[in-house]
Amino acid sequence: MGQWNLILWSMSAMACFGIAVCFTRFWRQTTDRLFGLFALAFGFFGLNLVLLAAINPAHESRHLIYLLRLAAFLVIIAAIVDKNRTRQ
Repeated sequence: MGQWNLILWSMSAMACFGIAVCFTRFWRQTTDRLFGLFALAFGFFGLNLVLLAAINPAHESRHLIYLLRLAAFLVIIAAIVDKNRTRQ
């Protein structure tokens, strides 16, 4: 079962990095911060999955890797709030 987890985490990380590249391209075309922050968040998701695949499942500090996922969700929330904020 461990090998399948490694394969799935690797494929998911590749997808997250691909999505981050697409959002980066949109950000460069439009200079909209929403796309830049989404690219950053998906980069965090991809890095989270790479680290999960690289660290031994029995390692004690493995739960700290999930702080990257928390940071990604906080960046997404900040991006949405920033986009919907009224401009003055």
